[in-house]
Amino acid sequence: MRTVSGRTDHVVVVGAGLSGLAAALHLLGAGRRVTIVEREAAPGGRAGSLLRGGYRIDTGPTVLTMPELADEAFAAVGESLADRVDLIPLHPAYRAAFADGSALDVHTDSEAMQQAVEEFAGPEAAAGYRRLRVWLHSLYRAQMKHFIDTNFDSPFQLLTPDLARLAALGGFGRLDARIRHFIKDERLRRVFSFQSLYAGVPPKRALAAYAVIAYMDTVAGVYFPRGGMHALPQGMADAAATAGAELRYGQEVLRLERSGDQVTAVVTDQGRIPCDAVVLTPDLPVAYRLLGRRPRRPVRLGHAPSAVILHAGTRRTWPQLAHHTISFGAAWHETFDELTRKGRLMSDPSLLITRPTTTDPGLAPPGRHLHYILAPCPNTDIGPGPAQWGDLGPRYRDELIAELERRGLDGLGASIEEQCLVTPADWTGQGHAAGTPFSAAHTFAQTGPFRPRNLVRGTRNVVLAGCGTTPGVGVPTVLLSGKLAAARITGLRSRAPRPAAGTPATGGGVPA
Repeated sequence: MRTVSGRTDHVVVVGAGLSGLAAALHLLGAGRRVTIVEREAAPGGRAGSLLRGGYRIDTGPTVLTMPELADEAFAAVGESLADRVDLIPLHPAYRAAFADGSALDVHTDSEAMQQAVEEFAGPEAAAGYRRLRVWLHSLYRAQMKHFIDTNFDSPFQLLTPDLARLAALGGFGRLDARIRHFIKDERLRRVFSFQSLYAGVPPKRALAAYAVIAYMDTVAGVYFPRGGMHALPQGMADAAATAGAELRYGQEVLRLERSGDQVTAVVTDQGRIPCDAVVLTPDLPVAYRLLGRRPRRPVRLGHAPSAVILHAGTRRTWPQLAHHTISFGAAWHETFDELTRKGRLMSDPSLLITRPTTTDPGLAPPGRHLHYILAPCPNTDIGPGPAQWGDLGPRYRDELIAELERRGLDGLGASIEEQCLVTPADWTGQGHAAGTPFSAAHTFAQTGPFRPRNLVRGTRNVVLAGCGTTPGVGVPTVLLSGKLAAARITGLRSRAPRPAAGTPATGGGVPA
């Protein structure tokens, strides 16, 4: 594994999001002095928090899986996730609601899910689910060590025994076809393949290897921190401070001061911070601007779809909603074509509705409820540009509410008393390329050793972290990106992650 050269006693981490905080904890555990610089007034980055009218709103991800990866970062400084965060396992992990009126609670416990599938689609589907679960577990074991939790210096690093195992498992086939091998019911197939959308690739074009995301959701389990998702980065920042990190909030990084191919200081709007090494966690365009150079790629980076998010504080709620509910439209393949090829808003949307007050009522005023409605949409490279969303955003918000009311959330619009609408224009304003918080799509040419590297040619003491670099998009992989960035500086590879205290490693085990 290549590492940065020269002294690494003092490391400046730019950005107090999940990747930067994970990097900081691993660096502190390896004896480095760490300064974290964050432009906002609090930690979190994409996983931020907004207080509005008594509602505590998570502004970023709402789904937490693989908590052992966060626990590993805490363990680097002698703490545990349980020391800082009250983590609640979700049962069910999701509720899937379909256009034909049927619904399925998605459980991570094997026996509970097998029973639910049998009641939903019959014994043949339940037997297929059992085989699928075993396959997902095998897929995860084949990928984790050498394809996900690893720093790539060359594509030749792919040539391990796990590559053969992955091929034997059908990992290089297509996701939709592989899921169909186990499950014939189209509704059920959606439950185990919709996750590829957030990686930026439709199931019919995604590699079957990307089913590892479904493993994280449907086998390893879904969790929620009491106090909201922002409690995780806040706990990580508190642990970093206790371990000796200096946290500088409200400081914008203006430039990096260089001497030849080495960065010697990080310059903010409040002064100069000399350093031996730097971890950069902003989105790739911002990181490359600070570096003053962009790696050459034979083909321009392609980006994942974006999302419109409506945060709604309401006077009522609807009993058919779980903590996470996926409301599928009747269209499926057409939806993916609209999002990834035609650049149009979904004509028959599939939506993620999160009601965190199901699990933590304290996130809203007494008797009130908080709903988070996520509608995937085209990124600004192929769809409406940032300027168009000024008028389009409010209209699309009204369309989404009308559609959800048609799907059974009667009176949703009239019940909203506080709201916050986020569109691709807002993601663009935050510095995200192509107006998407999901960064570069996980096509084969942008995955593993072919994804933008966390080391950049021409700068010998800077490492990148975050969803744009290795290993990719999502809370688990972003936490890993911080760990991998720290390893580039320290030369140390952490042990394999252990299950977080009180959480099962595989959500109830894998049937024989």
